[in-house]
Amino acid sequence: MSDIENIKLLRKSTGAGFKDCNSALKESNGDIDKAVEILRIKGVAKATKKMSREAKEGVVAISGNEKQNSIIEVNCETDFVAKNDDFVNFVKELSDLNNTSSSNLELLKKSNMKNGKSVEENLLAIIAKIGEKITIGRAKTIKKTNAINFVYQHSTIKDNLSKLAVIVSLETNKNTEEINIFGKQLSMHIAASNPIALNINDIDKKILDKEQEIIAEELKNSGKPDEIAKKISIGKLNKFKEENSLMTQAWVMEPKKKVKDVVEELKIPNLKIKEFLRFKIGE
Repeated sequence: MSDIENIKLLRKSTGAGFKDCNSALKESNGDIDKAVEILRIKGVAKATKKMSREAKEGVVAISGNEKQNSIIEVNCETDFVAKNDDFVNFVKELSDLNNTSSSNLELLKKSNMKNGKSVEENLLAIIAKIGEKITIGRAKTIKKTNAINFVYQHSTIKDNLSKLAVIVSLETNKNTEEINIFGKQLSMHIAASNPIALNINDIDKKILDKEQEIIAEELKNSGKPDEIAKKISIGKLNKFKEENSLMTQAWVMEPKKKVKDVVEELKIPNLKIKEFLRFKIGE
């Protein structure tokens, strides 16, 4: 990736200006994640979780039904190949097989496709034909009893293939229009707000430790007294937790409310958000 492309990516990720991004990239020797930290510490980047960008093209695909859904990522080198018919047809069939194998990648790669050859053999054949590196990335399945799955796809390439896909599972004893509307809206919310955990207590400790380090370094340069800096640090970390946990995020349809408030207002007995997945190409 060129220096200009890295600067554009960093600006999009952090909201910082061109000169600041250019300077941070030089200081980090081109490491995007390190550059984000540098901008955070300097106070010129918006506070977000660590943004790993692999800068890969490809698609994510969803298969299944409301009781079991699977999502799989297939990467390629260019957006042009991501729209190629051979590539699209391969991924669509692969997606169905992925759901059958419950996202067990070892089992999936050995599974036979419609032409009688294994997924591994077909992958090698399509690489040879198209001339680009193609890899099978992440894969996950959500299967719950007494639950309904809802899906949302953004920037659709074709049918069940897109650049961003979400699955969210709602535990409920009912299947009403009200639940269906909420499930669809919730999946859209997850796509837009990108939570990293269902609840605050579910956030990975490593992510919180890293965020705490960045906050501490940022405040160290602020010149504030230790006691005040400590209070600010606690407040910043609590805000980070709240903004990145699904249940405490501001509801995109009505930002004055939190997701947990919307669930409570529905007054549907035993309604719970059980699990969610969000895959986006390049993240």
